[in-house]
Amino acid sequence: MPALSPTMTSGNIGTWQKAAGDVIAPGDVLVEIETDKAQMDFEFQEDGVLAKVLKDSGEKDVAVGNPIAVMVEEGTDVAAFESFTLDDAGGEKAPPAKESGEEAAESSEPAHSGSQTSPSTLPKSEPKESAPESQGSESSGGRLQTSLEREPSASPSAKALALERGVPIKKVKGTGPGGRITKQDIEKYKPEISAAPSAPAGSAAPTYEDLPASSMRKTIANRLQQSMNQNPHYFVAATVSVTKLLKLRQALNSSADGKYKLSVNDFLIKASAVACKKVPAVNSSWREIDGQVVIRQHNTVDVSVAVATPIGLMTPIVKGVESLGLSSISAQIKDLGKRARDGKLKPEEYQGGTFTVSNMGMNAAIDRFTAVINPPQAGILAVGTTKKVAIPSSAEEGNGVEWDDQVVVTGSFDHKVVDGAVGGEWIREFKKVVENPLEMLL
Repeated sequence: MPALSPTMTSGNIGTWQKAAGDVIAPGDVLVEIETDKAQMDFEFQEDGVLAKVLKDSGEKDVAVGNPIAVMVEEGTDVAAFESFTLDDAGGEKAPPAKESGEEAAESSEPAHSGSQTSPSTLPKSEPKESAPESQGSESSGGRLQTSLEREPSASPSAKALALERGVPIKKVKGTGPGGRITKQDIEKYKPEISAAPSAPAGSAAPTYEDLPASSMRKTIANRLQQSMNQNPHYFVAATVSVTKLLKLRQALNSSADGKYKLSVNDFLIKASAVACKKVPAVNSSWREIDGQVVIRQHNTVDVSVAVATPIGLMTPIVKGVESLGLSSISAQIKDLGKRARDGKLKPEEYQGGTFTVSNMGMNAAIDRFTAVINPPQAGILAVGTTKKVAIPSSAEEGNGVEWDDQVVVTGSFDHKVVDGAVGGEWIREFKKVVENPLEMLL
C-alpha cells in the first residue's frame, strides 16, 4: 500500500484498473485508492507485469507498506503466482493508531516522510519463498464497496449541481452512456413521494436518516475542530469598494481576444499576496521543531483557494502568487478547481500553502461570513458577495449620490502568531490594493 499523503497510515482499495497478466508501463493507473483526504488514482512508475492481486477491490484499512499486489518483469511465468498468497508476501500488519493532534499539525503542510510510495513487490527472479509469520490485523475485516458501487457514475457538472441542490445522487437514474448521470438528469430529478411505512403500535416511525461519514468528512471534522481548539481565532472585517476593480477587469477581459477571462477572485487572490508581502507576519505559521517553538515566516506567498467538491472542501494551492500575473493566476485556479472537483489533485497540490482565500461571493445571499483557519497557516480571508451601495457623489456639485460596488471581507487570524494590530494592518493593505487595482500590475 503506497503512502499517498504525509498523514496517511492506511487506505481503502477501490477499483483495480489492471488485471493479473496485464503489462504496465510507467504512468499507467494501477488501482484507485481512498486515502484520508481523497479518492486517488495510483500511477505505477516502473515497467513490469501484474502477476497477482493480493488485496481485492473493496478491502479497507490496509496499512501503508502492506502487500497489495505482486509485480514481476516481462517474460516471467505469471501462472507460477496463481496460488501465491498474502502470507507468502510476508503477511500484513495493522495500521498504526494516530496520535492526538498529529493530523491537524501536519495535514496542511507536508512533513518529511520516509514511507515507500509503490506497492510492495517480490524479488522478480523467485516466484515463491518462505515468509515470516504474518501478524494479525486489527481491521474489522469487512469489505468496502468499490468506487463504482459506492457512488454511481456521474459527470463532474452533475456532481457539482447535485451538491448545490442537495440531490441524493445515488437515487438519480442516469440517462447517459452506460447509465452515466448527466447534468440534465439532476435538473429533472424529483423526490419520490411514498406513503410512510406503518409503525408498530405504540412506536413512532423514524424521522431521520443516518448517513455514514466518509474518510474525507472525518478528516475535515477533525482538522477544523482541532483548529478552533488550538488556534485562538480573532476576526477583522472591512467593507471594500470594488468599483475600480470591476472596471479594470472588464477592460482586460475585453482586450484578451479569448486568451483568458479574469474573475473577481483572481484579483482578490493577487491582492492577498500583495498584502502578505507588505505585512509578512501574516504569511507565517506556528511551529514546534526539536522541542523549540518557532514562528516560520515564509518568503513566498502560496495561496490555498477553497473549492467545494462533491466529496467535501478542498484547498488547492496557487504557488508563488506574488510573482504571477493575473492571467497565470486565473489559468491555474481554473485548472486546479476542475481537477479538485474531479478528484484528480496530487497531494502536493493541496498540501501546504501559507494563506487561504475562501470566496462565497457567487451566492448573492451571503453578505459576510467568517472562516476557520487552515492550520498551520495563521490567516484566512472570507469574501462575501458584491452589493451596490449608494454613496455621496464625488462630483463637484456634491448634492447627489452615486452607486458603488462593495464587498465585505473578513480576515481570521491566529493570535499566537498575528497580533490584533497586525491583522488590522493586513486588512488595510488589502483594502488599499483592491481599491487601487492598478497597483497589482506594478
